[in-house]
Amino acid sequence: MKILFIGGTGNISTSVSKLALSKGVDLYLLNRGKTEGEIPGAKTITADIYNFAEANKALKDHSWDVVVNWIAFSPEHIENDLKLLAGKTKQYIFISSASVYQKPPTLPVITESTPIVNPFWQYSRDKIACEDVLNDAYRKNGFPITIVRPSHTYDTIIPVAIGGSSEYTIIDRMKKGKKVIIHGDGTSLWTLTHSRDFAKGFVGLLGNQRALGQAVHITSDEVLTWNQIYQTVADAAGVELNAVHISSEFIGKIYHEKKDGLLGDKSHCAIFDNSKIKSLVPDYNATIPFSEGIRETLNWFEEKPERMIVNPETNAIMDKVIAAYES
Repeated sequence: MKILFIGGTGNISTSVSKLALSKGVDLYLLNRGKTEGEIPGAKTITADIYNFAEANKALKDHSWDVVVNWIAFSPEHIENDLKLLAGKTKQYIFISSASVYQKPPTLPVITESTPIVNPFWQYSRDKIACEDVLNDAYRKNGFPITIVRPSHTYDTIIPVAIGGSSEYTIIDRMKKGKKVIIHGDGTSLWTLTHSRDFAKGFVGLLGNQRALGQAVHITSDEVLTWNQIYQTVADAAGVELNAVHISSEFIGKIYHEKKDGLLGDKSHCAIFDNSKIKSLVPDYNATIPFSEGIRETLNWFEEKPERMIVNPETNAIMDKVIAAYES
């Protein structure tokens, strides 16, 4: 198969790119050439996907079995792709988000039939709007869509709710014995998925005719409390956990950038029924426990000092929230 990944070198997509190549896929990556990572074996097309003239010039002589857009976040992005790729791909996969599912949830287990509505988080509402545009294109014009909804997927990020996931700040705080914030009482249930596990399900959807017109999430079946997640991170760092529990509402009043993501996602339980991905990709099974995956992640950060970013602004806002709460 000849496949185009728009993006393809990020936290989730790098593992997918590597697995696809190992399966013999003829993989092209379209990006602006500004990303650190390279994927050996993939061909690179350099262009800005959202500069229509530039992208059209770069892609005009190609047709594809599958196109995956890892970096579409608004309906305008989708409209651009529809113009660019009409008649040029047999399958278009949009990376949505499991945060689109109903908040607050009315049922404890999420399936693909769970309503998609999120009144709290604009990011999720934009993803929903993207899905609406694609479903309309599928119904009216037969544009061959598949929608994939990852949940909290990690590899080169530290999957905490407060503390800077793309930074080393939370680990530095833990190692120095400083307090870290856990939202709520830490007992809500959450699902974390390693990107290599996600890749196994995702690659099985490439060129999968049964997936056309479908939306599907791909997650682990391991469910942890936030207390367990933070304790596992501390264990991987080899330190004692010094946690303070603060309500999401209180955090949001001070740490404004986190308010919508907490109230619209991480303050709710997230337990997923993976029956649909397992029916579409029968050999899909997530096998990397968080206790193992997070150690790999910390090793990745610590391999290169330049990855171990300690952000003073992240520290300052965490200290501010904690001081306000304790006062």
